[in-house]
Amino acid sequence: MVLYRLPIMILTLSLVYIFIAPDEPFAFKLFFKLLPMIVILFYAFRIAPENKMAVHWFIILGLLFSMIGDATLHWFLVGLVAFFIAHVCYVIGFFTVAKFTRKRMLAAVPISIYAITFGIFLIPALTDTGEQALVIPVIAYIIIISLMLFAAVATGNRPAQFGALLFVISDSILAWNMFIDPVPFADALVMFPYYAAQFFITVSLYSLIDQNKRIIW
Repeated sequence: MVLYRLPIMILTLSLVYIFIAPDEPFAFKLFFKLLPMIVILFYAFRIAPENKMAVHWFIILGLLFSMIGDATLHWFLVGLVAFFIAHVCYVIGFFTVAKFTRKRMLAAVPISIYAITFGIFLIPALTDTGEQALVIPVIAYIIIISLMLFAAVATGNRPAQFGALLFVISDSILAWNMFIDPVPFADALVMFPYYAAQFFITVSLYSLIDQNKRIIW
């Protein structure tokens, strides 16, 4: 299969899930939800170097646990744990190739401001809705996804940085819609940046080791 066809397939399947796939039956909806991630995983193996290093395997593991999270998110805590593990994999992978320049270290400031500000809004909302049991897991998740974004910035790899940022945006909209206030068109606003995030993180596999390599779509 010509490599550029896979991104087109990922985009098409994502749009089918977001805008066309019916909500019922649930198994049918879940099948279409997982299809883009299945193709993204296949793309990851195609775009990664033949001699994979630790960073490549950790990113691929992150994609796999993300897919598990997609499949189990209707049991919210189970899905949250799966995505937490996915971000741990991304963090480890990105940190193996990170270079901590002064400019990249400064990114910790806005990322920390985001994490603290979002926590200030989210934790009272969880308490007010009787979801106190989720406070600790949600705090842990905010920390790990913020660390994932910082780790991606520290790689200096643009696709990794863009993918990590999109992941934070997607999860922030999801949490805001679930616990703070309904967001219009929430499904599309969550899932489109989510699939795009996973795609760009996957694209980073090609150039994480050699930043001079041109991206192959």
